[in-house]
Amino acid sequence: MKKPAPSNKPNASLLITMYIDELGDWRSATLTRLREVILSAGPDLTEAWKWDHPVWEANGLVCVAGAFKGYVKLTFAKGASLRDPKRLFNASLEGKTWRAIDFHQGDKIDAAGIKALVRDAAALNAIAKRR
Repeated sequence: MKKPAPSNKPNASLLITMYIDELGDWRSATLTRLREVILSAGPDLTEAWKWDHPVWEANGLVCVAGAFKGYVKLTFAKGASLRDPKRLFNASLEGKTWRAIDFHQGDKIDAAGIKALVRDAAALNAIAKRR
């Protein structure tokens, strides 16, 4: 992605929009839908731009998204600590902390399942912040 000049640095939401728009293929639609689902999970969620990727936070890092050649990855920072009754996590399963969901072209997005993971991750961050 072509980065804006430092003096004209846009906010995180604009950077995320630019990132998504530059993809121009099925990954754009997938990331747009994931963004909608994540932001609808709760009023405390905010967008950030870190590591040249879209990030969502609530009392700390909740998840980060990235578009790669053949898939879109949604990674949860404390995914190993989250309940996953719908078994959405399908990547980074061996990690001690992070868990991810890889989406390939044509995959359906389980909006209710993603929202539950986002809400649980935000709640986990809130508990950790109180300690």
